[in-house]
Amino acid sequence: MKAEKKNISKAGPFNIKIYGYGLMRGYIISLLLFLIGAILITYTSMGEGTIPLVTSVIMIVGIVYSSIYCSVHFKKKGWLHGGIIGLIYVLILVLLSKIFISGYTIGRIALYKTGLGVGAGIIGGMLGVNIK
Repeated sequence: MKAEKKNISKAGPFNIKIYGYGLMRGYIISLLLFLIGAILITYTSMGEGTIPLVTSVIMIVGIVYSSIYCSVHFKKKGWLHGGIIGLIYVLILVLLSKIFISGYTIGRIALYKTGLGVGAGIIGGMLGVNIK
C-alpha cells in the first residue's frame, strides 16, 4: 500500500490551515530578514533613517511570500486570498504592537502599512495562481 500524501487544499475555498501555514512561513521569512537587516544597520554605514524603508520592504517580502504560498495551494482567486493574507498579516502586527508597545496608536502610518500589505498580498496572490 502506498502512503497517502496529505492534501491541505481539499477543505474548501477558505481553508484556515493554508492561511495559517502561509502566515507562519511569511513571519519566519520576515524574522530572518529582520535579523539580517539589524546586522547590516548595526555593522555598516547604513543610518537609522533607513529603518522605515527596510521594515516596509521586509513586510512586503513576507506578505508576498505568504500570498504566493496560499494561492498556489488554493489555485483560484489568488488576488482575493492574497489580499486577505496581507490584511491578516498587518492586523496581527498592529495587534502585537498594541499589546507590547505602550502608547501605540493606530494612525496614518498604520493605515499606510495596511494598504501596502493588502496591495502586496493581491500582487503575490496573482503571482501564486500563475505559478505552474
